[in-house]
Amino acid sequence: MSDAVRRVQSGSPWEESFGFARAVAVGDRVLVGGTTAFKGSVLYGEGDPYEQARTAFGTAIEALGEFGLDAGSVIRTRMYLTHARDVDDVGRAHKELFDAVRPVSTLLVVEGFVDPRILVEVEVEAFRGAVNS
Repeated sequence: MSDAVRRVQSGSPWEESFGFARAVAVGDRVLVGGTTAFKGSVLYGEGDPYEQARTAFGTAIEALGEFGLDAGSVIRTRMYLTHARDVDDVGRAHKELFDAVRPVSTLLVVEGFVDPRILVEVEVEAFRGAVNS
């Protein structure tokens, strides 16, 4: 397996202005950084934590696809919410995507995000075993 680091961009304007990649692969791990329900300048699921979680996880899983991986490769998830009242909605979205996979998971309630309409931000970590990308 190569020790080369590979980075993938998703086109988020914050990637350029902050200097980060959506996903980074090194060794047998692929890390997907904080992902929201924004696609370009459009926020999907405004006011709806379930839809924001589904969209954010979908974008994170799309980033894994750049390395030949999918939701079945996910070993860790992190969910950041602005309201404890949204735990059940975000948990439902997580279960729909990862019930068969059962990654380790962390859920935190935070004070807020860079845009106050964001209710959910997620991170994922995947294992790619012997796959070389």
